[in-house]
Amino acid sequence: MHAGPLDGFYDVLHARRDVRTGFLPDVAVDDAALTRVLAAAHAAPSVGFSQPWDFVVVRDRVVREQVHALVARHREAYAASLPTARARALRSIKVEAILDTPLNVVVTADTTRGGRHTLGRHGRPEMGTHSAALAVQNMWLAARAEGLGVGWVSFFGDDGLRELGRLLDLPSHLEVVAYLCVGHVREFPDEPELAGAGWARRRPLGWAVHQERYGQRGLPGEEPMDLLAETVAAITPVDGESRAAARDRLDRMTKPRGSLGRVEDVAVTLAGISAACPPPVPEPAAVAVFAADHGVHAQGVTPWPQEVTAQMVANFLDGGAVVNAFARQLGAEVCVVDVGVLGTLDPADARSAGAPLAVPGLLPRKVAAGTADMTQGPAMTREQARAAVEAGIEVARDLVAGGNRALITGDMGIANTTAAAALISVFTGAAPETVTGRGTGIDDETLARKTDVVRRALELHHPDPADPLGALAAVGGLEHAGLAGLVLGAAALRVPVLLDGVSAGAAALVAAAFAPDAVGYCVAGHRSVEPGSATASEHLGLEPLLDMGMRLGEGTGALLSLPILQGAARALADVATFDSAGVTEKTGGDADGAGAAGG
Repeated sequence: MHAGPLDGFYDVLHARRDVRTGFLPDVAVDDAALTRVLAAAHAAPSVGFSQPWDFVVVRDRVVREQVHALVARHREAYAASLPTARARALRSIKVEAILDTPLNVVVTADTTRGGRHTLGRHGRPEMGTHSAALAVQNMWLAARAEGLGVGWVSFFGDDGLRELGRLLDLPSHLEVVAYLCVGHVREFPDEPELAGAGWARRRPLGWAVHQERYGQRGLPGEEPMDLLAETVAAITPVDGESRAAARDRLDRMTKPRGSLGRVEDVAVTLAGISAACPPPVPEPAAVAVFAADHGVHAQGVTPWPQEVTAQMVANFLDGGAVVNAFARQLGAEVCVVDVGVLGTLDPADARSAGAPLAVPGLLPRKVAAGTADMTQGPAMTREQARAAVEAGIEVARDLVAGGNRALITGDMGIANTTAAAALISVFTGAAPETVTGRGTGIDDETLARKTDVVRRALELHHPDPADPLGALAAVGGLEHAGLAGLVLGAAALRVPVLLDGVSAGAAALVAAAFAPDAVGYCVAGHRSVEPGSATASEHLGLEPLLDMGMRLGEGTGALLSLPILQGAARALADVATFDSAGVTEKTGGDADGAGAAGG
């Protein structure tokens, strides 16, 4: 891998694996080897040279059985809190090896060690705990060099940690940093076992390196990377061979040819997206609700007050919206992306007010506190539009790296259907009165005013559909830009995107203007009653799966179509073919006949 004396070091570094299976519990760990591993851990750097760690070596089988039972309870509680697909995945993989190894090692941190004047800890006492993680890493690397496997146990809540402390007689001022299972293994996996199980993917190094300032991406010695341009360049057409293979398999499955109707088209689409036949079932799935406010609200295009955007974001995070109810039923995750909401949602911004540093489900990616009024000037600058698109790309990357196999678009923003109508008009050439709808249910007078607002904005800016960034900046919304980035990011990673409603249609048009091949990775989840939704879908060549008369947004309509995608992929993988099942095919006659399925 590397030339010269560094070979061994880098080989160990890259071969380090989180081992969860294949341990040899009856093969003892040599005391001298264990001492060397602990010495390596003890040599780790620490804040103010405080060496805050201690190591508790646990060999007693009875104690380990008690810990195992504790972890099992907490693991099941964690599984119960997960969306259905995630819970099923968790229960199917090995996540701890407490009893499969001859010994366990608990690494603790003492944040009081070194006294009150420890360098680097003033005002940040948690730095002691952070630096103890370096001892864990050293231990892991040394164990790998000794030919030992290490597994990390992580299913302890606060109550569990207190119970663990009692089992091990830990002083109350110690924090548990890691509970590790150490032993010999039959073989080391080729990749981290959670990656092999599909729980998560490794992020490429290029996603994580920034030069001088965050956002200036690029590896050392290379030219700065343009995230948008790199993503667009990575988008290729869907795979024709896999589509053909899927169509052939569908025709040979134990059913009359074509009898699943459009479900068969969905299966073919998924095969082309993943370049595999059968394609992976699109689960777990995540809904990314991009939220932002709009300056055009000042033009009276909706009777809803602007603060409803932030209020609905809070409702999403509390689990009280329709999208949350549908997602719970369907086993999908909901995350909210604050790309431009007025007010403070970012917990880092609210730190002085005593807010928590993380809000579950919230991705703080604010580019601006809403857009400007597009009838008075551009809705945003080109730089803001680009930043919002790139935020969407990174959300797609993070959700896919986190193990999601399908992304669903959601949106929230009072007055955002006005911006959506303007974008749809730009990219389809349709007249404002054709694509402007009633949004949240406005009356005729407000609809006329809203249509006029769209027309005036287009006449002011004359957006060029060949310049998608310019069109976004002129008349778009920050959430539309973010959703366009989500589509582009998913397409670059060959992951299907379920589109929801008129704002998603507008965003998909923008994405298609950046990269026409991105459309092949999109599935229109439903046909919104907003007129612009049908116009966008028709222009993109997408036929919506459902028509339920919905116009809510949030991702709700697309969520309802998720089982169709999952069922299509499952059928392509699981249904037997005539030859494999030993079923006689129908000969001659109408292809639409009942065949083997009965009359």
